[in-house]
Amino acid sequence: MYDREQLREQAKKALGKAAAIGPDVNLDEFEKAPVDHKYLDDNELRSLPEDEQKRLIMAGLDLTEKERGGTYFQKDTAVIHCKSKQAGVEVIPIKKALQELDWIRDYYWKLVSVDTDKYTAAAELDLHDGYVIRSLPGAKTVYPIQACLYLDKEGLQQNVHNIIIAEEDSELHIITGCSTSPHLKKAAHVGISEFYVKKNAKLSFTMIHNWAEDMQVRPRSVAQVEEGGLFLNNYICMKPVKSLQMYPTTHLIGNDAVARFYSIIVGSPGSEYDVGGRIFLKKPGNRAEIVARTISNGGKIIARGDLIGEVAEIKAHLECKGLILNGGVIHAIPELRGYVDGVEMSHEAAVGKIAQEEITYLMSRGLTEDEATSTIVRGFLSVDIPGLPAQLKSEIDRAVAASDETVM
Repeated sequence: MYDREQLREQAKKALGKAAAIGPDVNLDEFEKAPVDHKYLDDNELRSLPEDEQKRLIMAGLDLTEKERGGTYFQKDTAVIHCKSKQAGVEVIPIKKALQELDWIRDYYWKLVSVDTDKYTAAAELDLHDGYVIRSLPGAKTVYPIQACLYLDKEGLQQNVHNIIIAEEDSELHIITGCSTSPHLKKAAHVGISEFYVKKNAKLSFTMIHNWAEDMQVRPRSVAQVEEGGLFLNNYICMKPVKSLQMYPTTHLIGNDAVARFYSIIVGSPGSEYDVGGRIFLKKPGNRAEIVARTISNGGKIIARGDLIGEVAEIKAHLECKGLILNGGVIHAIPELRGYVDGVEMSHEAAVGKIAQEEITYLMSRGLTEDEATSTIVRGFLSVDIPGLPAQLKSEIDRAVAASDETVM
């Protein structure tokens, strides 16, 4: 049953409710009023100022759109470019979908509770926009769909709600980049995402964050995977941010459903990250994996992982490894919960430093100390993600390579 007024009443009750984990953010410090921006055609998109283009490229946005199956681009509160180039894939602003499509009501606020905390409440009460990306039954994406959530106005709180649906037997690949303009210093981003992976569907979702140093970021996301479905969730953040807190959750509700989370995080001085993932394995044949690579370059990183085995004949593994290069804190919190006989669950966690003998060996092969350290860091951050299309793998490799200077 869909009742927007009832949702808003629920949200109002949660306005003062802080998140269960992570540092609190005073949302009263930020503006919520809509900001108008001109809609851009293809040529105008490719003609953005060079400094803005660099920021967008670092967040994975291909302005030529040559190797993208569709684009959603939101600047502040306004949708400035939105289209699908591939048959069988829909890309729609969520406000338009709520106005024109009855079926969207079956998905809106069905996995994430609107009264979870004040951040979910803010996303409903002051919704700016967001995207609906949907692959129709049997459709297979040739190129990934790209989505960009961009902040340009100083002091703005951007509120978005995204719904991603991979219908039965379809294959959908999405790369979403979140970034800020070169001049922006302080703002906030609140993002709700609900993922639906239908029977025998495959969804890969790669998110690259390229925020400003004084950004407050609060994503909230939940996924549901049906029988035989696969959900790959990749997260990359290698640039400074004031505070980032997220804890994406996935429910495997069909036999043989699979979820894999991979994250690469580099913590900069003054930055605080509370991140991780949680997967519920509810049916026989479920498989889950959470893999995190973290580097503290002076920041504070809390890396959480929680795997919950509710039935027999499931397998799950959690791996969290961290390097401390130049001070800072890495706090790994791996959790396994098995509720019945016959679950197979494991984890490994390690926090340490680069071994001096590794640096010495590489220097003996002709590298400088900085080059040796950089090579080791790149190898540490290299995560093999099974089933990831080559184009998305190259985006991740590019983001890792571009982070060298920041890390060092």
